[in-house]
Amino acid sequence: MNAGELRDRSVDELKKTLGDLEEQLFKLRFQKSTGQIENPIKIREVRKDIARVLTVMGERRSQEASHE
Repeated sequence: MNAGELRDRSVDELKKTLGDLEEQLFKLRFQKSTGQIENPIKIREVRKDIARVLTVMGERRSQEASHE
């Protein structure tokens, strides 16, 4: 998932994506703690995706604030 794809989404879609990613991160961390994780690098990828979503949401907020 890249930032360009995220910028094309609506705020509601971004919030849903963020919730899904946070849930996925929780499951991955749980798998890591129980020793069942197949790909530990996936945790890093999900964290970066969460950061991308939050960045795009922050950009939208700052754009809205500058227009007012």
